[in-house]
Formats: sequence, C-alpha cells, structure tokens
Amino acid sequence: MLLTSMIFIPLVGAIIVLLVPRDREDAAKWIAFLVTLIPLFLAVLLYLQYDPTSVEIQEVVETSWIKAFNIRYHTGVDGLSVTLILLTALLGPICVGASWKIEKGIKAYLALFLLLETGMIGFFCALDLFLFYVFFELTLLPMYFLIGVWGGPRREYAAIKFFLYTLFGSVLMLIAMIAVYLNSNVDPGLRTFDIPTLINLAKTSGHALADPTFQIWVFLGFFIGFAVKVPIFPFHTWLPDAHVEAPTAISVVLAAVLLKMGTYGLVRINFAMLPAGMDFFTNGLGRWGNTLAILGVVNIIYGSLCALAQ
Repeated sequence: MLLTSMIFIPLVGAIIVLLVPRDREDAAKWIAFLVTLIPLFLAVLLYLQYDPTSVEIQEVVETSWIKAFNIRYHTGVDGLSVTLILLTALLGPICVGASWKIEKGIKAYLALFLLLETGMIGFFCALDLFLFYVFFELTLLPMYFLIGVWGGPRREYAAIKFFLYTLFGSVLMLIAMIAVYLNSNVDPGLRTFDIPTLINLAKTSGHALADPTFQIWVFLGFFIGFAVKVPIFPFHTWLPDAHVEAPTAISVVLAAVLLKMGTYGLVRINFAMLPAGMDFFTNGLGRWGNTLAILGVVNIIYGSLCALAQ
C-alpha cells in the first residue's frame, strides 16, 4: 500500500491541479507543492523501514491486472531501487519550488510534472516487465511537452529530437519484451511478464529463455533502449539539446533521475535477467570482448574532449 500510494498520489494531484479555476492558478502551485511532499514523506518512511541486511524484495504488492496475458500489478523495492525512489521523491518539491515563477500554462506544466513523477517512481518500483515498460513510457510524453512548450528558443527541435531517439529505443525494447514473453513458458500455455520469475527461468538449463543466442539478441534490444536513456555513445546527441532547452527544474530531473533510469534498467533487466547475453558482450567477442567497458571508455574520452572544445 505504501508503494502504491507513493506512485499514484502525484497522478491524483495532477488531476486536482487541472481542476483549479483559472483565476486561482496560484493555488495550483501550492497544491502541487503539497502533493509532492506526500511521496517524499512516504519515501523517507520507506527508506527508514527498509532492511538492508535482507536480500529479499520488500514492500511487495502483487495482484492480477490483465488476466488474458498474465500481466500483474507487481511492485516492490530492493537496495537498488529504494535510494532512487527517495531521490525522485526528494526532487519533487524542489522542482515545483524552482518552477514558481512560471506563468504560462502553469496548471498544465504542474500536471505534466506530477504525471512525470508518477512514471519515475513507478518505474523504480515495477517488478512486472509490462508494468515496467508502461512506467518507462509514461515519462516520455510529459518530458516532450515540458521541453517543447516551456523550454528555450530551440525547444521544439530539442523536444522532437528527444522524442524520436527515445521512441526508437522504446520500439526495440518492446520487441525484446514481446520476445521474452513469448518464450517465457512457466507451464504449457502459461506465459509471464514477472521479472523475478523471468530471472529464474533465464538461469534454468534447457528453458527457451536460457538459450544463449536468444539472450544475445534480446540483450541487444534492451541495451539499445536503455543506452538511449543513459545516454551511451553513439545514442547521446539528444542530451545536450534537451539539457540546454529544458526549463531549469526539468533539466534537474533529467540529470538527476531520467538518465539514471537507463542505468537502472541495464542492471535490473540486462545484467540480472540475461546473463548469457551479458557474458557475450563482456567476454564473447575475442579481443573486442568487453564491449560495454569499451563503450564506457569512449564515453569518458569523448565527453572530456567535447567539454575541452567548448
């Protein structure tokens, strides 16, 4: 219940903000600010309650959602996600405060920001692959409009570039996710999107998900989707434009949380669920074996040279 409240209270707040009369738009700012304090309080409570000595997923909520495809509303936290949830919740009131002087379409701005917060917190809590993808995509549209409407002089170009890059990665992720689902037979005729179950199946000898060739291709699909979000060279060119043109508060969220969603996805999905794919791209390509390390070094050097040139 704690996680569900934390995820959906900003969404409820977004609806309330939109219902505020036009002549009371200053009240919308206070409503949004107070709404963001609630997830922050719950995130602090969650962090204090979290047992770091346990390897089990905590605060688990699981219920059936779309029965036809065995999709479940499954959330929980571990040591990887609990601090990122706290960070996301902490930035909520800070960013609303930083947006206080915005006048143009303030209700829509705040509603989109609260919707973005729902997507970010939900992403870090999701333990069902379909739910994980839904929250991942839920951050795309608010960011597009927040940059494209309230950004700088080249805001439309930056927003479209951000949208197209992220959409490209999302399509590859969707294909990879469908492939995983179609090969996730728990029992004959029964498939699943449940991430902990998929992790176990991927390590089960003889199961379709454990096939190294299958894992390599699926790993690549997820990797590109998350690499765009990190971003990793050569999928990075949307970031400078988005950072420069985004409103200050949105630029803060972009740097502090949205980029970390890509890294979190790599650890949660690629590293944990696709060990054979991970092994191939770190050890299986001969002298070019550690591809991920090479990309990391290229990012460091390329970024340093770009900064030096400026």
